[in-house]
Amino acid sequence: MARIDFHSNVSNKLEYACRLTRKIWSATPVGEPVRNIVMVGETADLKKLDELLWAFSATDFLPHCLIEDEVAIDTPILLADDFLSPALSHLPHADVLIHLGMRMPSDVPGLLARFPRIVEVVTIDEAERLAGRERYKTYRDLGHELHNFDQSKA
Repeated sequence: MARIDFHSNVSNKLEYACRLTRKIWSATPVGEPVRNIVMVGETADLKKLDELLWAFSATDFLPHCLIEDEVAIDTPILLADDFLSPALSHLPHADVLIHLGMRMPSDVPGLLARFPRIVEVVTIDEAERLAGRERYKTYRDLGHELHNFDQSKA
């Protein structure tokens, strides 16, 4: 069963996604395969995130690309604008999915079977909070154990 984490009350989801990605990616134990991360969100957000991942830290390098890029198969951090992207099904790696959007995936069981860990990032925006609550209920109703990390307390 997949681990599903909700990171709620996030003030800036793109900056938060950069920090979260750095934390997950750099937490790979020495000698272990690098954790691969797929981030799904709206196209406009992904364009901003792509730029931000290059610039947010002067000391960290987070190798990433768009999922349609020809080097995606060899890149540990991928950006996708659709849960059903055909390119996603061709990737050998799928360790962590970070969801930055508001849409619920149409095939939740398939997504949960593919990704052992899913992180839902929910901002303080009211529309995003409501959409996040609906996703939370859907996962819960499917019988998954959910973990919430309230960022208003951070």
